[in-house]
Amino acid sequence: MALSNNTNPSDVVLNTDLYELTMAAAYYEAGMEERKAVFTSFFRNYPFDSAYCLLAGIGQIPQLIKDFHFEDDSLRYLASLDAPQGGKLFSAAFLHYLEHFRPNVDIYAIAEGELAFTREPLYRVEGSLIACQLLETALLNLVNFQTLIATKAARVVYAAEGRAVSDFGLRRAQGPDGGLSVARASWIGGVSSTSNVLAGKVFGIPVFGTHAHSWVMSFPTQLEAFRAFAQASPHNCVLLLDTYSVESGVRDAITVAKELKTQGHSLSGVRIDSGDLAKLSKYVREELDKAGFQSVKIAVSNDLDEFTIQSLLTQGAPIDSFGVGTKLATADPNPSLGGVYKLSAVQKSSATDELLPVMKVSEMAAKRTIPGKQAIVRFANAEGQFAGDVIYDPDITTYDGVVDAVDVLDPHTHYSFSGLTKKELMIKIVDNGNPCATQNTLDDARKRAQASLSHLDFASKRFLNPQTYPVGLETSLAHVQENLIEMSY
Repeated sequence: MALSNNTNPSDVVLNTDLYELTMAAAYYEAGMEERKAVFTSFFRNYPFDSAYCLLAGIGQIPQLIKDFHFEDDSLRYLASLDAPQGGKLFSAAFLHYLEHFRPNVDIYAIAEGELAFTREPLYRVEGSLIACQLLETALLNLVNFQTLIATKAARVVYAAEGRAVSDFGLRRAQGPDGGLSVARASWIGGVSSTSNVLAGKVFGIPVFGTHAHSWVMSFPTQLEAFRAFAQASPHNCVLLLDTYSVESGVRDAITVAKELKTQGHSLSGVRIDSGDLAKLSKYVREELDKAGFQSVKIAVSNDLDEFTIQSLLTQGAPIDSFGVGTKLATADPNPSLGGVYKLSAVQKSSATDELLPVMKVSEMAAKRTIPGKQAIVRFANAEGQFAGDVIYDPDITTYDGVVDAVDVLDPHTHYSFSGLTKKELMIKIVDNGNPCATQNTLDDARKRAQASLSHLDFASKRFLNPQTYPVGLETSLAHVQENLIEMSY
């Protein structure tokens, strides 16, 4: 899982914040390297004023763990670092420890492509304090961005109402690796193709692309440009209409469409990349239909997002597909997901394996965390529609005992999920540092996303004031949290 063309897969150990390493060194010097801990990742707020997130990046965690070891060049680099007040930043003993370090952790996670909601554990890491700490940044970097993009893509695809959406965002993405992550997460989110050829090779995503304005401008006339492109790509001929004007563009496109027809080929489509897309697409559809080319598809691009697509379709724009670039690749207007990774349980003492639930209390209620070893059950009604999720601690409550819950943010709101079907969401994906369970493909995650979204109530998917999805703490876990808060004062 190389980070770029200039790195090796094992360099992922340095794809971290320095404080992860300084804390690991301090744990080692304090003799706490074998102390067991549980860390949990979650997000506090939804992006895009949404009411859900679509989980992505989880499928790459097992490979990250497999690659997570310190090679000689990484150790030499760490050994070269100087402390601000003199001397070396890391001791020789700690570096020797890292030389033989392997992250022998267990990881439980919600499957990639499932819906996730605020405060829920996206994944849970169990192992030594050092191992859990060293993995923090790499895991957050892997899952946060892809979950953000998958969520944005799902919203865009939802707005398109079954019409094809292509990821055009590579040139505006945050670097080569960002472009690959965008393509991967967008595919999970439901896009039909990507312009990113490398993503097609690496992930098997269908690729799409034809020509740009520069092609038309390279010829004496637009008609000559269209004819040359049709001759070069008779089986992939989509003509860009707006280099000079859409009116002249569709006129020349119809001429080429007639010529292709006499040759036994057909014009696949036309694309509009500027102007009033609703008005222009209606004009183009009318002209194509009058000329007898009802089968020619109309694609549009130009700074599209879920809101512009929804507006275009509300106006009756006869658009068949959308190319979405900048606002998808940059997750406009929310460029980050505030996913965090917090200690939720720690070994009580070296004399016992018992784990002690811990939480960050904070003076700000919104910053408080959920203690313990957390898992989730999702409830659904007889029609399969999701009814709510309950977070519980499997060390406290059995799977069958999860029915009543307290709202994860409001202790005065209670839920009862009796009589509903239940599904355990978190599955073990890493066992003692090794991948376990059947590794799902990217297409599996995509299908899971489509199914999950189909079971979410419309009210929670709408763009304006979506309905909040119920997430609760199982009552025993809620009491643990309440007691820890009281003890902190």
